[in-house]
Amino acid sequence: MSLHLRIEKREQGTALFRSMAIITSILVALFVAGFLLLFAGVDPAAAYIEILHEALGSVYGLSETLVKTTPLIITGLAVSVAFRMQIWNIGAEGQLYMGACGATWVALFSGLDSSWMLPAMFVAAVIAGGLWASVAGLLRARWQVNEVIVTLLMNYIAILLADYLIFGPWKNPDGFNFPLTAQFGEAARFSEYFGTRLHSGFFLALFCALAIYLLMERTIWGFQVKAIGSNPAAARYAGMNTGLAIFLVLTLSGAIAGIAGFSEVAGLQHRLQHGLSPGYGYTAIIIAWLARRSALGVVIVSFLLGVLLVGGDSLQLSWQLPVAFAYAFQGLILFFLLASDFFINFRLRRVKEETHA
Repeated sequence: MSLHLRIEKREQGTALFRSMAIITSILVALFVAGFLLLFAGVDPAAAYIEILHEALGSVYGLSETLVKTTPLIITGLAVSVAFRMQIWNIGAEGQLYMGACGATWVALFSGLDSSWMLPAMFVAAVIAGGLWASVAGLLRARWQVNEVIVTLLMNYIAILLADYLIFGPWKNPDGFNFPLTAQFGEAARFSEYFGTRLHSGFFLALFCALAIYLLMERTIWGFQVKAIGSNPAAARYAGMNTGLAIFLVLTLSGAIAGIAGFSEVAGLQHRLQHGLSPGYGYTAIIIAWLARRSALGVVIVSFLLGVLLVGGDSLQLSWQLPVAFAYAFQGLILFFLLASDFFINFRLRRVKEETHA
């Protein structure tokens, strides 16, 4: 007789079971990250306390956390919208850059009146991000081209196109040869609050979360998106135009990511410059997965990752740890979350098998 492990499909788990699985995966990621800290010669408990203190222990720290949270919320919403239809938009990073380029063009070259400047920058960012993502949407809807590959590769094109503009025609002639455009005028900047860098983009991000919630949970189109994502064949049988829905969802996803670029240049950078995003569009994939397609979940997870980013910056100063530690921690969270997703849907059962001579 021998013992074997068999993978069996688990029945639909309760919300409590799913929540506990997510919490457990994050705790395990913390535990494993603790070993990385020990190898770096840092006390894990002291490092975690330092992260919380720097990110939440003062008005300045909290404001910096919200500044980091802002693009994470918007790009997280962008990816989660596509994820509702089981479509993977890996290109939020590039769409953010295209949104920033669109907003920058309006700010520097449109010559609009000040009262129309910010709305026009918003519209330009939405159009630029949406059009960029619509290429992947068209290819997927018309010819079934894998959107993961297309959106991923278009990230590189978008970032290099932004670099071309920054190093080339849009380069600030008075910028001492630095890769950046001229600064925006006051009309093209968001308001700032409490003497910190917290700007109106944070409230724009919360508004986007509310709008996405209403669109996806309270409209017929939102229901169709979920239905197509759950069972495309049944949706087609019911008469839904799945190709058009895929195109529109990817375009909407890119338009939302473009708003993140608008928020960054109008609220924080006040210009277009090299390295505008440290990878917000890629972190958004983790956020969308953790949030389980929930707009409120995106806000909460983005805030937690904002704490981690600000805390990671403080670890560089206090413990001389590389910034890569924060990204490694994000990777550990995603890894263990994927593992927990397996155990949510499946279970291992030990079975005995008789052996015959």
